Amino acid sequence: MTKPIQIGDSCPSFILPDQTGKMVDINEFIGKKKLVLFFYPKDDTPGCTKEACEFRDRYADFLDLGTEVFGISSDSESSHIDFKKKHSLPYSLLSDAKKTVRKSFGVPGNLFGLIPGRVTYIFNEKGICIGIFNSQLDPIGHIDAALKLVQI
Repeated sequence: MTKPIQIGDSCPSFILPDQTGKMVDINEFIGKKKLVLFFYPKDDTPGCTKEACEFRDRYADFLDLGTEVFGISSDSESSHIDFKKKHSLPYSLLSDAKKTVRKSFGVPGNLFGLIPGRVTYIFNEKGICIGIFNSQLDPIGHIDAALKLVQI
């Protein structure tokens, strides 16, 4: 297993399709914006919906602080389209179908690896990790903390 990303590490490079199939290269944001990347287990499950909607409700606050938000799961692009539309999510959902990006970040699984982990990473404009929240059991508690970090 890959060594998990830690505070002070650089954001791993990756390119993933968003809900429309458009390829998103994370390197296009590094050097321009702060980033919040939240890995979540599955579209339209209770905890993931709470988390996604809380990011939706606070999205303007993140944008005002020069921060882009991306949700990442192994769900398909079509699942992401439905999830995004159903809950009016304003940010992109990236499809990591092969879980390669999840592995490159070292996102742990829970419950004997049966459930993908819920971890949020915050990166400054230079692409350096400034915060990590492993929030499997608390899908919304870390969002205020993430906002505080991007205010710095």
